[in-house]
Amino acid sequence: MPSDLPKTDTGINYEGTSQAMFEANMRMFGMYRLRYAMRKYFAEFFGTAVFLFFGNTVIATVTFNPAFEAAKWVIIPIGWGFGLMLALYLSMGVSGGHLNPAMTIASALYGRFPLSYVPGYIISQLLGAFTGAALTYGVFRAQINQPEFGAKLVGGQYGTAGIFSTYPNPLNSTWDSFLAEMVLTCLLAMLVQSFFDKRLTPAKGFEPVAVGLTLLTLSICAGINTGFALNPARDLGPRVFTLIAGWGTETFKASNYYFWIPIVAPIVGAIIGITLFEFFIIPNRD
Repeated sequence: MPSDLPKTDTGINYEGTSQAMFEANMRMFGMYRLRYAMRKYFAEFFGTAVFLFFGNTVIATVTFNPAFEAAKWVIIPIGWGFGLMLALYLSMGVSGGHLNPAMTIASALYGRFPLSYVPGYIISQLLGAFTGAALTYGVFRAQINQPEFGAKLVGGQYGTAGIFSTYPNPLNSTWDSFLAEMVLTCLLAMLVQSFFDKRLTPAKGFEPVAVGLTLLTLSICAGINTGFALNPARDLGPRVFTLIAGWGTETFKASNYYFWIPIVAPIVGAIIGITLFEFFIIPNRD
């Protein structure tokens, strides 16, 4: 029977050896104990960075290619949905694949996640989101710095800040935007619970696909109202990047200081979503 233990670069299979020997071999890469202790935070960092890179780059692609304008509210949700799916495949087996402070906080409040991990997860998610935005800027730097876009405006025909973070529909009131973010995150949290609850109809083995398709569906159906952040890190990390990278303080002042809504509303929505799931979705006994 083939072994599940990995091979080293020399091709040696560690079948039949102890876990201690395997770990000793892993130390050839250096700082193994530290890397192992930090593995969940690394997974959240890289998972969020990958998620943001795919999401930001699909918006950049649509922004700089007018031919995609008519279909952008199909193309953009597809990029974000599949990007989330791939990021979850990278991170879920190690950290649970939160990639979202709202889900981390709500899960901790319900005892599904240790409170001691919450600060580290949130910091990792924010840094990952910032990094994903920075990588997007690097890949699209030439297009962003074209003469018509080079002023780095937040809004208007040549605004590019929306590649990185979200800005609401101009028709929205503050309450409209808050409600949209809260309700969509509430639905996301409820549905995610059902995918992982063994007492219901779990998406066993396909959880990343189910979660990615959920984001795709929510964003196609109602994402146009706010740009569907549904995730404080997804919005704040890139917003801080744009502040530093030349778009200035207008990134936080725009749309009547909209920036706080994608931070607070998703947290409230995730807590409500898990509460509704726990209170009303009661599994059958038999």
